[in-house]
Amino acid sequence: MSRLATHLDARDVSYRLTREPGGTPIGEVIREHLLQGNPEVEIDGLTELLLMSAARAAHVREVIRPALARGEVVLTDRYELSSRAYQGYGRGVDMSVVDAVTRHATGGLEPDLYLILDLPVEVGLARRQEAGFDPDRIEREGSFFMERVRQGYLALAEDSDRIVRIDAGRSPDEVTSSLLQTLTGCFPEWFGSTA
Repeated sequence: MSRLATHLDARDVSYRLTREPGGTPIGEVIREHLLQGNPEVEIDGLTELLLMSAARAAHVREVIRPALARGEVVLTDRYELSSRAYQGYGRGVDMSVVDAVTRHATGGLEPDLYLILDLPVEVGLARRQEAGFDPDRIEREGSFFMERVRQGYLALAEDSDRIVRIDAGRSPDEVTSSLLQTLTGCFPEWFGSTA
């Protein structure tokens, strides 16, 4: 996201970078509990969905809607598509429940575009380990779970022209180039060439 922010800075575009879960005081508390919480405390799929959705509701109300009202471009690391992939495909929560809870949490606010940075699970986990990150609670679920999530994202991308898969197995410069090419094609007024 920092590379996209640099591009927008060069174009003098007003934007807001944010993340889920997080982005608000309550969202950060929920994030800490969900990702780093006590490993002895089990969180079932529905509870996880509700916690994520509580963080999302605050995020939409306190961060995203005000930024959009100011005319800013909003770039968020994860949004409701993640609940469909993680809690729906990964945890097996009925998708109609995921969709209903998400609709309430977002107030129906949908992004113009989703970008999925796709990478084989083992490669992604190895990259995080090489970068010195300890696995979080969700990553500790293991490769089988993470593969279900990945396949969920890919299935969701197949069903929507608002979801674009980007091959993240390439170099950071190549991935950034693909992201900017996609964003420029969709939003030339914000991401078009600085030349």
